[in-house]
Amino acid sequence: MTKSKAKKANVPTTVVANDPEDRKGALKMIGGSQSDHWNNTLANQAVQALWVKNSDTQERDRQLSATVAGLAGIGPKDELEGMMAAQLIAAHNAAMECYRRAMIGEQTFEGRRENLNQANKLSRTWATLLDALNKHRGKGQQKVTVEHVHVHAGGQAVVGTVERPGGGDQTKMEEQPHAKQIAHAPEPTLWGADAERDAVPIARDDERSLPDARGKVSRRADRE
Repeated sequence: MTKSKAKKANVPTTVVANDPEDRKGALKMIGGSQSDHWNNTLANQAVQALWVKNSDTQERDRQLSATVAGLAGIGPKDELEGMMAAQLIAAHNAAMECYRRAMIGEQTFEGRRENLNQANKLSRTWATLLDALNKHRGKGQQKVTVEHVHVHAGGQAVVGTVERPGGGDQTKMEEQPHAKQIAHAPEPTLWGADAERDAVPIARDDERSLPDARGKVSRRADRE
């Protein structure tokens, strides 16, 4: 190696991480980044993972366009979603290629079995990537929040099912800060038998005076 080549090899490369010309995000719909260098690199990685050996020029162009359209259809919102979107497309294309090879008429039994096994693994990888993408986007678990609970007299309230780490679901009454304490409703007064329907108080445990036990004695009893 000559001295001039050695000097060129030792020259440090300057990398600009926040280039204003790069941070326009014109292709963010493809790679999910404000950096168009990232978006272009991700799109190239996705199209280079295609199997285009048996495709003519027209079919190859359709495959490349379809790959970019697939990235845009997934619509990554950040760089992590962009990577998962590219791998989703790559895993799908690889799985479909393995399925295609397994169905070739001249394929041997061992070749068919191996291609189907690889396609099965790729399909599982695709499902795992999709689950990771949904969790990253907040679609993996639904959460229900109860703001206010109104319980009327005589009613019962069950807030929901509480999952415990040990396994199994147990129904539990949650204490709500806005819920009032449930108590027995007071019993209504009974109506009297007279026409004016005077209210007859219900017997309580409070102290009350006993009626005078001495009544009027009939004249016949006085004579005796």
